[in-house]
Amino acid sequence: MSAVPRKKKLGELLVEKGLITEDHLRIALMEQKKSNAPLGKLFVQLGFATESIIRDVLGEAIGQESVDLSRIVIDADALKMIDKDVARRYSILPITFDRTRQTLTVAMSDTLNVVAMDQLHSLLGGDIDIQPLLAGENEIINAIDHFYGYELSVDGVLNELETGEIDTQSMQVANFEYSHPLVRLVDGILSDAVKRGASDIHFEPEQGFIRIRYRIDGVLRQMRNLHKSYWSAIAVRLKILANMNIAEMRMPQDGRISLTISGRDVDFRVASQPTTHGENIVIRVLDREKGIVPLASLGLAEETAKQLQLMMARPEGIILVTGPTGSGKTTTLYSMLNSINSDKVNIMTLEDPVEYPMTMIRQTSVNEAAKLDFANGIRSMMRQDPDIILVGEIRDEDTADMAFRAAMTGHQVYSTLHTNSALGVVPRLLDIGIKPHIMAGNIIGVVAQRLVRKLCPHCKQAYQPQSIERRLLNLPDHETVTLYRHQGCGQCEHAGYKGRLALMEVLRLNMDVDELIARGASMREIQACAIEHGFQLITVDAARRVLEGITSLEEVTRVVDLTQRL
Repeated sequence: MSAVPRKKKLGELLVEKGLITEDHLRIALMEQKKSNAPLGKLFVQLGFATESIIRDVLGEAIGQESVDLSRIVIDADALKMIDKDVARRYSILPITFDRTRQTLTVAMSDTLNVVAMDQLHSLLGGDIDIQPLLAGENEIINAIDHFYGYELSVDGVLNELETGEIDTQSMQVANFEYSHPLVRLVDGILSDAVKRGASDIHFEPEQGFIRIRYRIDGVLRQMRNLHKSYWSAIAVRLKILANMNIAEMRMPQDGRISLTISGRDVDFRVASQPTTHGENIVIRVLDREKGIVPLASLGLAEETAKQLQLMMARPEGIILVTGPTGSGKTTTLYSMLNSINSDKVNIMTLEDPVEYPMTMIRQTSVNEAAKLDFANGIRSMMRQDPDIILVGEIRDEDTADMAFRAAMTGHQVYSTLHTNSALGVVPRLLDIGIKPHIMAGNIIGVVAQRLVRKLCPHCKQAYQPQSIERRLLNLPDHETVTLYRHQGCGQCEHAGYKGRLALMEVLRLNMDVDELIARGASMREIQACAIEHGFQLITVDAARRVLEGITSLEEVTRVVDLTQRL
């Protein structure tokens, strides 16, 4: 009688597939003895494997993926889909419902419970896909008691607050019950902002009310006005979450919140600022799913993507990304680094602060208190045997000098600079104090970019361009062209736009341009030489996007000056 083959464990499968090493497995097993956490979760925390890799291997091995319910923000829509009695009977907790994909994510104590899955399918109908995640039975029971019976939507919590009193003292206790409506209100606002794709949440106290605004696709939208009496409790809740001092209200503070929303990890960077009507709090939403975008998914023109690839192929020198604040410079840099990230290169970054953690990349935050500024940080990183260095921003002569020194000693350096155009890098660096002959030969290329909103594909309205619009787009009078303008519908929340894309101009420096920079030629000469070698201004990319119907002329002129084409 042949022996039954032993079922392989997760760690063994990962080693066998070459996804981790034996050393990685030993480290994770040692950590598991201390924390008793699931091994798959530890591999992700330690940076040995990504969540997607663990998910695939677990799916192949036992079909189970775990979830930490203590950090989950529950979706009110998901909770309404499964009755509390059904949830308790089968130890099921609905977590989030994705309307686009028609997928309900649930936590289960036994993801292989066929009876429970059949019951869910019959309850929800065949059109909804169910994604089970593994969680402890006691955790699920406690979470069901926590979440069911309480209103989770922002409107519902506000109605509840209007009929009861707010005990602000209880907000200062670390272990308050989840039943407190202000706790659910804050969680509801954070969850709502992430669902709507907001990049920032503004809590702005006025004399008699609080204004809440989201920045969506680069534009602020007012979402709610709340009574001023709620503000002290909301501010305390946010400060507790962000590990800030709740007693300090006269000085600016910074903090950070990490939560799981809509089934994915989201970080929030919190900043408070004292104002005449109380503390103003702005929260930056750092959604890792949106922060690190594959280079192929940036929607670049074919020639632009080709130029970027050629620039990244150079072994040493500086690649600069320029543009105003909020123009997507960090996203572009992360996308470029992610495309060349492997175990064959040592990539180190110095940022202010680190926004999106990346596996295998050594990331350091600037710390003024520890005297770790950009210049000192680069000097320190040079002793860490790096192949590629990312410097968050070149702000002064010391930082610029160290960045160029790193480039001149055989390193590839990525950084950002605040200029209005790619060619504007030259006078900006001269102003900082970098000499022309140092620039020449050490700058690989410059990417200048702006972000524009994309027209909602469901409601964009076609029209024929007028005379001035034809001139801005360099269109002949006899050519028949259809342009599109925004209108607004339920799909885009009546904004007319949904999502953003980058407009770019990519200047790849060659020997002719380097020679002009070295001898201090005028900007007109440098631009003429660059255009002769194929360089295209950002206005060309902007006009192309308008003619493709991806965005509107009105939106493009908001961020790019097309009048220079007249």
